[in-house]
Amino acid sequence: MTPLPTLFLSHGSPMLAIQDTPARRFLQGLGAALPRPEAIVVVSAHWETMGAPAVSLAPRPETIHDFGGFPRALFEIRYPAPGAPAAAERAAALLEEAGIAVGRSTVRGLDHGAWVPLSLMYQQADIPVAQLSIVRGAGPAEHERLGLALAALRREGVLVVGSGSLTHNLYEFRGQAIDAPAPDWVSGFEQWMKARLDASDRAALLDYRRAAPHAERNHPTEEHLLPLFVAMGAAGPGAQATRLHTSFEHGVLAMDAYAFE
Repeated sequence: MTPLPTLFLSHGSPMLAIQDTPARRFLQGLGAALPRPEAIVVVSAHWETMGAPAVSLAPRPETIHDFGGFPRALFEIRYPAPGAPAAAERAAALLEEAGIAVGRSTVRGLDHGAWVPLSLMYQQADIPVAQLSIVRGAGPAEHERLGLALAALRREGVLVVGSGSLTHNLYEFRGQAIDAPAPDWVSGFEQWMKARLDASDRAALLDYRRAAPHAERNHPTEEHLLPLFVAMGAAGPGAQATRLHTSFEHGVLAMDAYAFE
């Protein structure tokens, strides 16, 4: 089987599901541009576990509306994809073989980091989906290690998707229009990340907190960037990054998407 790429997707605001933007239009065409996977494992910024990662084994994962203050239309969306317990167990086994402890949940559904982009990419909801959590308090190197342990999945028909945001500081949101220009502290970080990903500069990327301009301002907490390191690792050592999309929403959200292979 031809190995699948791994993906990092910026999911931005939940409004991505219903509001027309360049990022939404990109995601609507992305599924058709990829080889069809047999299953999907999503690493979402919105599922954090303590001490060790966890996988979801739910056979029929519910659609989790883990947000508030948005239009009713968002809360009415359901993404009824079947679960992927076999792919989740395979991911857990690979992690355990690498010496990484893994939790298991039989009830965890799909949070908006998973169902918002997937509902645009695969509107028929006919590809089995499972989630893998990120680990609270663990950094880029630990999450790259998680990804490296999962590298066999891309040769087994499983699409590994890291879903977060290339920049994510909602404290800086002040009601800007959706098409507001990005300030220098956002665009500068986005450009630094692209340059380092293009150069496969793993050392700088893993040390982005110190090396990148305005890193802490763009990520007061790290959870929305950590899925990128899982996707990077899951493509295997020496994988090359390709930027698939770039745009900004509300000035402060860089909506970049990358494939690794």
